[in-house]
Amino acid sequence: METELLSRRENPLFERIEVEFRTRHASEPTPTRDALREEIAKIAKAKKDLVIIDSMNSDFGRPETTGYAKIYKSKDKILSVERKHILIRNGLLKPEKEPAKKKPEPRKAPAEPKKRPKQEAPAEPKKRPKKEAPAEAEKKKPEAAETKPEKESKGA
Repeated sequence: METELLSRRENPLFERIEVEFRTRHASEPTPTRDALREEIAKIAKAKKDLVIIDSMNSDFGRPETTGYAKIYKSKDKILSVERKHILIRNGLLKPEKEPAKKKPEPRKAPAEPKKRPKQEAPAEPKKRPKKEAPAEAEKKKPEAAETKPEKESKGA
């Protein structure tokens, strides 16, 4: 693995050196962040713990990786400036484990099956008397008139 620094810039505000790098890795797989941190630390004459690899990119079919790294002056500055996920990627922080979700307890089979009371057949619903159709009601009216005494006419 052969690493070279493409550019180097001082950033006094964040107390760091920002570098762009290129690594050629013929007949080797893409190097890990840890291996690249070591290589950049050797070239910059710094401690490996003070080197942060922000990004790295490998093109398909090319044995070359390019990236962006930051070399800090102190570990305290790293922890105060860098984003949490970058620190986790570089191995300076351990990821927080999410609280384990409670698994539902498996249902236990009952020792004896419960006996169900026998169900009675449902009672038939009450039927309402049907309303008579208007034609039938008219037929019944003349019958009712026959039963009533007719008025006698005055005269004679």
